[in-house]
Amino acid sequence: MVLEQPMKLFFMYLSKNKAMNKAAKQWGLKFGASQVVAGQSVESAIEKVKELNEKGLVCTLDHLGEFVDSREEALEATEYCIKTLEAIAASGANCNLSLKMTQLGLDISDEFCLENMRRIVQTAKDYNNFVRIDMEDHSHCQQTLDILAALRKEFDNVGTVIQAYLFRAEQDIADLKGISLRLVKGAYKESAEVAYQDKNQVDANYLNIIKKHLQSGSYTAIATHDHQIIAEVKKFTKENNIPQSQFEFQMLYGFRTNLQLELVKEGYTTRVYVPFGQDWFGYFMRRMAERPQNVSFALRGLISK
Repeated sequence: MVLEQPMKLFFMYLSKNKAMNKAAKQWGLKFGASQVVAGQSVESAIEKVKELNEKGLVCTLDHLGEFVDSREEALEATEYCIKTLEAIAASGANCNLSLKMTQLGLDISDEFCLENMRRIVQTAKDYNNFVRIDMEDHSHCQQTLDILAALRKEFDNVGTVIQAYLFRAEQDIADLKGISLRLVKGAYKESAEVAYQDKNQVDANYLNIIKKHLQSGSYTAIATHDHQIIAEVKKFTKENNIPQSQFEFQMLYGFRTNLQLELVKEGYTTRVYVPFGQDWFGYFMRRMAERPQNVSFALRGLISK
């Protein structure tokens, strides 16, 4: 326990290190990353998705990438998102799309990013699919919600993510009533000025926002591997006659696979977040930071090489 916080800070530092992120693209899926990242191409990722579909799981694909600071890279990422939606449609896979807007030019220009998002969400609409905008760190939170609001004036097939560790989460839930949201605890290192630092407070607020969004009649994706949170959601929805069609559980590819299948057997929609691509390093480091136990993935990866 003494080492847990320094270890978390170390991995969070690495996750934002642009030099390491750039170098990782040359390494391939090393250090255990292949256990939690479904390949480097959309074709390999869709193969994994179809395997999961056969087990009764639905999916969301995320072409990994962040820290884009050139228009050329952002346009390439936009085209890849469109290509991914086209590949999903062609394969018949039960899968939607998740994305990070910093990959699409959010740090360059809000309007530029919005135009890229319009193209992606329109493509998803053409294929009767859905786009989930991942929430990044607090500095991008309001930008993300502003772009979502602009998109929602034109499209109903787009939603985002709310992070329970942010003080603003409860108000954001109220403001986003009626919109499909993925609710998470939060995976970035945030300051005490904007976020709860205590795990018990985060957990309490997580259950709070889940219940509020469900009670508002809004579609709710509960993204957690915490069996206690899952048990509480099951109990709450049954006691309040909230239909299973109004919510789903979500988990990460490579984590708690037995629990995913148990939920499917119980009749709950369970969606697996399936990341892929060459830009895997930041994502993998955040998974290491979340729980020290996840370091075992890296150790197994090294041993197997």
